[in-house]
Amino acid sequence: MDEVINVGLIGYGMSGQLFHAPIINSVSGFKLVKVVERHSEKSKERYPWVEVVRDTDEIFNDKNIELVVVAVPNKLHLELAQKALDSGKHVIVEKPFTITSDESQKLIDLAQKQDRILSVYQNRRFDGDFQTVKKVINSNMLGRLVEYEAHYDRYKNILRPSAWKESDELGMGILYDLGSHLIDQAQVLFGLPKSIIADTRVQRDLGRNVDSFEIIMNYDKLKTTLKAGMIVREPSPHYIVHGTSGSFIKYGTDPQEEALQRGLSPVNSMDWGIEPESQWGLLNTNISGIHFKGKIETCRGDYTVYYENIYNAIVKGEELLVKPEEGRNTIRIIELAMQSVKEKRMVEFTL
Repeated sequence: MDEVINVGLIGYGMSGQLFHAPIINSVSGFKLVKVVERHSEKSKERYPWVEVVRDTDEIFNDKNIELVVVAVPNKLHLELAQKALDSGKHVIVEKPFTITSDESQKLIDLAQKQDRILSVYQNRRFDGDFQTVKKVINSNMLGRLVEYEAHYDRYKNILRPSAWKESDELGMGILYDLGSHLIDQAQVLFGLPKSIIADTRVQRDLGRNVDSFEIIMNYDKLKTTLKAGMIVREPSPHYIVHGTSGSFIKYGTDPQEEALQRGLSPVNSMDWGIEPESQWGLLNTNISGIHFKGKIETCRGDYTVYYENIYNAIVKGEELLVKPEEGRNTIRIIELAMQSVKEKRMVEFTL
């Protein structure tokens, strides 16, 4: 990667610190040059060459910065992404894309007008377990699929009153947070659903926003169930897939997040994204008339694939792996899920 693209990162909270900066720094074509931090200079502890600024305009007005990453609270995504695009920058927006699908479309239209790359950071597409599920399904190991179920289970029974994700504002709660990942993955596997029915709840004491949901998306004969909760002490399987020939069951989650929490990154970890055998999924199926039951080695996860694609899209015109329209569709499904809950009925998918 001969051409170096300078990157400005807006926000150095959990998302910027854990999921963006280390991955940007692991892709040779990118150089992280400026970080917006309002009250600290944490980014300089790990990336001493970066310039820490307090005002987002210092990134928007910097002609040397080509790519802006927006990693701030959800309610600011539209405003800051819009300003970045107006400044002629390519833009990555942390998921969820925006609060509403109309806001998403505004950004899509603006990016097209400005002829800039716009994408949503859906890193969970590049989890090893999801890549394994995708291969199992695409290889027709299970026959015709009849049911797909995916979980994000958490056990956080105590609220964090100061956390913006715990607020009662529109766009908060795990339907937008974890739901964005599950919906995006289902969209990758199966496209857009025919209809949606959902159940959302506030289960924690003094909770102010959705902390448990179940979304059922129907695809003709395939039932897709997406679930997440914050009071799940004993996790369910992460993925459950049933077909006419067999089943695939997968516990545990991709190891990349835990490695990032320990300060590791793809450039300083030889076993990056490799899952231990104890967490490999179980395949029980018939293949060419032979019954097979056993573990399937999990694919290697790699979040750098996302950023490498962004680089190649900017420099070489490569097709985006995560298109902004897909981010908009994810938000639209969230809107329809909320409509389903409000109206207590199944709703048809419409844009």
